[in-house]
Amino acid sequence: MKPSPQFLRFCMVGIIGLGVDLAVLYASAWALGWYGARVLSFIAAATATWWLNRRFTFQAGVTDTASAVQQYLRYMVSMLGGAVLNYSAYVATLHWIDLPGKAALGVALGSCAGLLSNYLTARHLVFKQKHQA
Repeated sequence: MKPSPQFLRFCMVGIIGLGVDLAVLYASAWALGWYGARVLSFIAAATATWWLNRRFTFQAGVTDTASAVQQYLRYMVSMLGGAVLNYSAYVATLHWIDLPGKAALGVALGSCAGLLSNYLTARHLVFKQKHQA
């Protein structure tokens, strides 16, 4: 089965989000530690992916009556399930793998762990198309 173009766009946006995630993680880990910095980096990445998904992946879904702020808050709340999977994979990687760059590996594995959950909630709860209502 071939993935939908929308899912592929979501994945491309996710790769950009991964870059944001890593940049914020490594920029703030010195001050917040690897665990605190990961919370901040996830929020930054989720914010970036909300904006990109709104403009690029689910542009037809922005026709709903929610304001951008309401939609952003709905997006952030809906990403919590994926965030739990993401953060769990990150923590497990930090604890079980002893390699240089294990924090980056943990972020990447966490992104993969939350991918499907995040896509489904974004598509069906946040960026609902008119025909999905």
